Amino acid sequence: MKFGIGMAAVAAIASLAVPAAAANLVTNGGFETLTSGIGQIGYNTNATGWTTSGYNFVFHGTTADSEGSDGVYGYLGLWGAANGSANGLGPSPLGGNFVGADGAFSVGPISQTINGLTAGKSYDVSFYWGGAQQSGFSGAQTEQWEVSLGGPSQFTAIYSNPSHGFSGWMKETFTFTAGASSEVLSFLAHGTPDGVPPFSVLDGVSLNATGAVPEPATWALMLSGFGLVGFTMRNRRNRNTTVAA
Repeated sequence: MKFGIGMAAVAAIASLAVPAAAANLVTNGGFETLTSGIGQIGYNTNATGWTTSGYNFVFHGTTADSEGSDGVYGYLGLWGAANGSANGLGPSPLGGNFVGADGAFSVGPISQTINGLTAGKSYDVSFYWGGAQQSGFSGAQTEQWEVSLGGPSQFTAIYSNPSHGFSGWMKETFTFTAGASSEVLSFLAHGTPDGVPPFSVLDGVSLNATGAVPEPATWALMLSGFGLVGFTMRNRRNRNTTVAA
């Protein structure tokens, strides 16, 4: 009986220890689903779920510095090992495709309408980002993303990049409060100076309701449960020892 109680307690704790999985409300947050392969979004390809009016491209993480991406002005690549700069350019932690946006030329956001929100509720927007430079150009630059979910924007840090540089991939999370059941999630690249050109890169976009991690009270309950299991199992061992004697 006590063993059964212990197993029941373990099951209860397991259910508490794993927070309920929060559904990502972003469609195609990794930019893997494209209408016509790698290219300039809105010109010769589209990323499912996203729209843009800017000079924004989809690259593959392993070929951004070799095959690059084609756009309205022809081939465009980023500095990396394949074209002479050992700056560490490569796939994001998620691998696959990523977006690269010129932050100083024909600037326009990449956006998606998010449905299923609850007005007044907080949501976390998480993503990987970095700063890169278009190959064939030289000069120090800066890169930054401006992010919004319907209302006021939030900004990543401004990354100062050396000539032919790459920042590496960085993880960012911003918390927004929804004002309506549908809001536009928007990423706008900012960069300086014009003509070098500075590219902000983006991958792994997710949007989830804030608070998936157990609250302190839940952790206290979990610890109490662990204590109950330990006590029950010790009693069972002591009982078995007494019977054997």
